[in-house]
Amino acid sequence: MSTIKNIGVLTSGGDAPGMNAAIRAVVRASLYHNLKVTGILRGYEGLIQGDFIPMDGKSVANIIQRGGTILKTYRCNAFRTKEGRAQAYKNLKDSEIDALVVIGGDGTFRGADIFSQEYDFPIVGLPGTIDNDLLGTDFAIGYDTAINNVVNAVDKIRDTAESHDRLFIVEVMGRDSGLIALRSGIGVGAEAILIPEAKVGLPQLFHRIETGRKDKASKIIIVAEGDEGGGAYVVGEALKEKFPKYDIRISVLGHIQRGGKPTCMDRVLSSRLGVAAVEGLLEGKTDVMVGQINKEVVFTPFSQTTKHIDAEKITPAWLRLVEILSM
Repeated sequence: MSTIKNIGVLTSGGDAPGMNAAIRAVVRASLYHNLKVTGILRGYEGLIQGDFIPMDGKSVANIIQRGGTILKTYRCNAFRTKEGRAQAYKNLKDSEIDALVVIGGDGTFRGADIFSQEYDFPIVGLPGTIDNDLLGTDFAIGYDTAINNVVNAVDKIRDTAESHDRLFIVEVMGRDSGLIALRSGIGVGAEAILIPEAKVGLPQLFHRIETGRKDKASKIIIVAEGDEGGGAYVVGEALKEKFPKYDIRISVLGHIQRGGKPTCMDRVLSSRLGVAAVEGLLEGKTDVMVGQINKEVVFTPFSQTTKHIDAEKITPAWLRLVEILSM
């Protein structure tokens, strides 16, 4: 039988819509199995500071529809040190917390992997990142909401672009991954999509604009912030120099992509994975991320979840689709 009696839950790294739904699922699944559950504020920083709060059903009432995270989040450099992790472990033991559920992205999981192995401490992670740049799950919590936020914003930008015959360059988040740009760009009918993985240079972009439809009133170019072209402003300056006849505008969507109510898909995904995380811990699983692949719940070691995005999620078929639809 499991010796776990008290599960801690935290959110770490960048916030993602659906994190609250995940927290709610972890709390309710813990209560269902007659476990205590402890909220850890501000991620690994709160773990080091001992900033813990007991949670019950009332703690997570009316939060499934809220963006952000009620537990707050933080990027903690101290957890990178042995001293910081030692203090975190002491706080967990002093508070009689037997296991952790961590919700975040690859930085969160790298820290969890080291800590779990260093102290043989049970940890299961939930993928919470709008970039969707993790292996072991088809979609991460927050990604669906983020791309819908982009689509809604660019649809509005298209209205003014059409009214003024303008070319808009829209920068979206994705320092290392172009998945937000890829799907949202297809969804809004962008004339070009620039992402780190595709290596579309400025000469190719110029060619697409030169050979594209001349009778189209507006043009939308989606640029991932990590694209080798240098982001929206660098691309915009190059286009202004090459095509002085175009009325070019730049829009950086920024943190609007992270905000707002999570979509139904993100709420359901968060709920399913939150329950699976608790039950995985009770079954003895540790040092793993719980995800969903082909509609099935799967567990993947932390070490295999991070930074393998190029070969797995942006395939030649996706890039061919972009090329066909941008004609």
